[in-house]
Amino acid sequence: MARKEISGNQEELERLRGRLLQLEADKKQLEERLSTTSSAAEVTPPATTPDELEATLRLFVRKVAMILQAEKCLIMLLDQEAGELYAQRPAFGLPDEMMASFRVPITEGVSGEVFRTGKPALVEDAMADPRTAQEQVALLHVRNMLTVPLAIERRDEEQRVVDRTSIGVLHVFNKRGKHSFNDEDRGILQVLARNAASVISNAQLFINISAEKQQLESTLQSILSGVLVTAGNGRVMLMNTAAKRIFSVSLDDGVGKPLNEVVKVDRVLEMVNHTLGTAEERTEEISLFGSAGEKVFQAQTAVLRGEDQQTSGVVATFNDITELRNVERMKTEFVSSVSHELRTPLTSIKGFIRTLLDDAEGYYDRDTQIEFYNIIDQECDRLVRLISDLLNVSRIEAGRALELNLRNVDVATLINRVATSQRSYTTRHEIVVEAPDGLVITADEDKVDQMLTNLLSNAIKYSPEGGTITVSAKDLGGRVSVSVADQGIGIPPEHLDKIFARFHRVDSRDTRQAGGTGIGLYLVKHLVQAHGGEIEVTSKVGEGSTFSFTLPKTSPAPAPAN
Repeated sequence: MARKEISGNQEELERLRGRLLQLEADKKQLEERLSTTSSAAEVTPPATTPDELEATLRLFVRKVAMILQAEKCLIMLLDQEAGELYAQRPAFGLPDEMMASFRVPITEGVSGEVFRTGKPALVEDAMADPRTAQEQVALLHVRNMLTVPLAIERRDEEQRVVDRTSIGVLHVFNKRGKHSFNDEDRGILQVLARNAASVISNAQLFINISAEKQQLESTLQSILSGVLVTAGNGRVMLMNTAAKRIFSVSLDDGVGKPLNEVVKVDRVLEMVNHTLGTAEERTEEISLFGSAGEKVFQAQTAVLRGEDQQTSGVVATFNDITELRNVERMKTEFVSSVSHELRTPLTSIKGFIRTLLDDAEGYYDRDTQIEFYNIIDQECDRLVRLISDLLNVSRIEAGRALELNLRNVDVATLINRVATSQRSYTTRHEIVVEAPDGLVITADEDKVDQMLTNLLSNAIKYSPEGGTITVSAKDLGGRVSVSVADQGIGIPPEHLDKIFARFHRVDSRDTRQAGGTGIGLYLVKHLVQAHGGEIEVTSKVGEGSTFSFTLPKTSPAPAPAN
């Protein structure tokens, strides 16, 4: 009896010894696998670009497949807008071209279940499991699978999970040797998944921040306003292209240097330093002089604050308001000029009418009276033209089309009529007409008359010493060219590209004496364009100017008035 008990005990001891040896072997193998798992989680330094992330994941899925002896390994990430899990390149054992179309709603399949519940799933027979999509399983040649969630966990001081955010799932398919995945594989894959989730989340966050930063910098570089950002210590953190151009700073210079070494404008330095010291925002107008002349900028400073709400820097913006101030100045001059232009004919009309009314005894003979009436009539015509110009400019500024009353117009007859009318205003100029007979266009005769009258009137006005004014017309086939050339004071080169702008006048002693409202050429340009034509000017100071416009022989139908 005792021998049998001893024998039984020995057999049990041998069995326990064998089990112990097996456990020791299993422990050693598991430690080796966990060691490999740890190294898989640290395959490369943190990824900071899409290419680095792809390289990191490529190495990761290869090592996961090796550790778990899987034929395939696939990462699927969440597309929040679509509510789907999509295959993240690269995968192990699956071609890249298959990845683009591999998407699963988070409400469906094993992938959706694991993502929603946060619990791993072991599937021994993929084709028989009701949770799997049969078509995808067949397409991927999946026999069995193990799926674990990819989740970011936040833990407290006692290492308890206090927050968990799922970003996707991690799959391994087809255990090699026709085996199935087990609980040990599940534990290892969960460890790997936690590390992978951290790597992916951090990389995506870094990539998104980098992309946002790059987009912001690109936007700042492309805007026309100058932008200057300084740190709390007064050093330049950012300076866009416009700001560098404003302050004459080379494109590869400025950032990292003290502001007073980069910007040499005292008022700008004072504004930025004031905002840094007092946290008070400032808005001022500053004038800068450069190769292009005087520029006026609206400068504004704003405070940058850190998380502690303390001043960490200043952002200053510089908006070029030179044109705005010029327009305001030109409008002021325009009002003054229009007042003068209206007062002159009205004074003349009133003077001659008063003279005629006071002539009760008939001191002036009939011829003199008729001469007075003609002057009054001409001055009234001058007033009508000025008021018509103002109304047309108002229509153009309001975006309403100029109505055209199209009919056949004999160009030579019209030019001669305008030339005859303008000869009555001067005795020092010779007006020569060079226009072939029989040249007919379809146009608004009154509008073409207005163009020629404006150009001829300007030629007389800005040729104070007299000289010859030549009005010529040429047949260009489908178009007609008309030119008005004078021998006057000319236009400086810097004004040639602005001469057709509203209210623009060349400011000189001669132009101030000549007067004018600064709207004549602006109106001529729009009248020409309304006919489908083009206008240009050539000029040389002291020698004269030539204004030329071309019109189609058949003008387009006018657009309906708004």
